[in-house]
Amino acid sequence: MRDNSKKRIKERIKEANYGTVFVAKDFLDITEYEVARKALNRLTDDGIIKKIIRGVYYNPRFSEKLMEYEAPSPHQVALALARKFNWSIAPSGITALNLLGLSTQVSAKWSYISDGAYNSFKIDNITIEFKHRNNREIAGMSYKTALIIQAIKALGKDNVDNTTIVKIRALLTEEERQVLLAESKLTMIWIHQIIRKICRGN
Repeated sequence: MRDNSKKRIKERIKEANYGTVFVAKDFLDITEYEVARKALNRLTDDGIIKKIIRGVYYNPRFSEKLMEYEAPSPHQVALALARKFNWSIAPSGITALNLLGLSTQVSAKWSYISDGAYNSFKIDNITIEFKHRNNREIAGMSYKTALIIQAIKALGKDNVDNTTIVKIRALLTEEERQVLLAESKLTMIWIHQIIRKICRGN
């Protein structure tokens, strides 16, 4: 049974895109947590996947140009950690701006708000930081709503111009605009006013 679980986990990993990040919980539809955890460790030993940090793995691509394995996406690692620890998270600060294409500033720290305890994880020269916030800041919100709210906070009330509003609007489908408008009603008034411009503009 365990060998069969390892085989099915291996098949799913091989079907996934290069760079996909996994934790044992991602395979609970195949087998029990402990069996999945041991299977991932065996697949690491077999050279099929690579371990990023304890309990977090990825499907690596070898770069012929660099002659080394490409590094995993810090954002995908953060999402995997959230699944592993059952946290609700949202990118914050420069991280939120970068993910929305509103900044090109390079940072060695990827920041997220979380309803879990404060934590930070070091991956090579990158730090992934989770700052504890009251659950109501992210509870009941879609990922995209929380991301946009945090990006607007990072910019500040007086720094969200029409160009920024147009850029954010272009990232949203009509359905996502309606969801954003509805889910953001309980955020700060000035943020909701900006979101109304994003969602109801021409």
